[in-house]
Amino acid sequence: MLSRIQLRHLEAFHAVMMSGSITGAAALLNVTQPAISATIKHFEQRLGFILFRRQGGRLEPTPEARALLPEVQDIFGRVTGLERFSQDLAEGIQGSLSIAASSPIANAWLAQAVAEFVETRPKVRISLQSMDSNLIAERLINEQIDLGVAFTQGDRQGIESLRVGGAMLSCIFPQTHPLAQLAAISIEDLAPYPIITYVPQALLRHRLSAFMDRPLDIRLEVSTSMTGIVLAFHGAGVALVESSLLAALPIPGLTHRPLVPDIQVHSHVLWSTLRPERTLSRMFLQHLTERNCLDAA
Repeated sequence: MLSRIQLRHLEAFHAVMMSGSITGAAALLNVTQPAISATIKHFEQRLGFILFRRQGGRLEPTPEARALLPEVQDIFGRVTGLERFSQDLAEGIQGSLSIAASSPIANAWLAQAVAEFVETRPKVRISLQSMDSNLIAERLINEQIDLGVAFTQGDRQGIESLRVGGAMLSCIFPQTHPLAQLAAISIEDLAPYPIITYVPQALLRHRLSAFMDRPLDIRLEVSTSMTGIVLAFHGAGVALVESSLLAALPIPGLTHRPLVPDIQVHSHVLWSTLRPERTLSRMFLQHLTERNCLDAA
C-alpha cells in the first residue's frame, strides 16, 4: 500500500519549485542533495506522475507540478499562520481569558484593568462576568473560568490566591445631604436617616455587623453596590456599600465619606492549581502587579 503524503514530501517539492534546483532546495532545507532527490522520487511514486524533468541541464517542472504548486503554497501559508498563532499564544498576544468577579469589583477597578490590558493586545478576547464571590471558587475548580476576583480567598483545595489592595465600605449620599459636612460618619450620625445596605445573605453585610446591631432605619436592602448607589442618587437614603465603584466611575451629584470606625474589605485574585497555568493568566496577573492592584502583603 502506498504511504500517505507527508509534510517532508511537500517541503521538498516546495523548496525545488522555489529554488529551481535540487541543489537550491537542499540549501533551503539544510539537507543533502540525495535526500531531496529521494524525497521527490517518493512523492512522485505516491502521486503517480512525474513532477520534474531534466532539460538542457536544468530541472523543469511538469504541467502537473505547476498545477500542484498553488495547493502546496496554500498549505504552507496555513502552516506559517499556525506558527504565528502559536507564537502569539505563547507570548500572550492572541487567545482568550475568562474572568469572574464579584459585582463591585468587576464594575470598578477590574474593568479598568481589563480595558488597559486589551488596549495593547487587540487580538485577545476577554470574558468578564459578575457573580457572587461564593460561586467563583467552584467555577475555577470546574474549569469554567481562568481567573476569579472575590471578597474571599476561596478556601478550597486546589485554589490559590493573591490579596488585592483594600477598599472600604463607605456612606454614599448626594452632595447636598447634611452628612456631606462631616469628614467621617459614625453610627450616631446615621441614626436620623434612612439607610440603604446589602441584603442579610450578602457577604459584605456581615462586615457591617457593628452598624447593623444598632437601631438604624434600614429602609432598603440590595444585592449589589450599584443598586445601592443608584438608590442613593435618587434620594432614597444613605447607602452603606463598598465604594470603589463610585471611585472608578464618579456620578455627578454624589459623594462618599468613610465610616468611623472604618471597615476595610480585601479582594483576592484566585486561580486553580489543578490545571496548567495559562500564559494569558500569568500575563494578566503581571499586569495587575504593574498597576499596583496586587497587595505586597
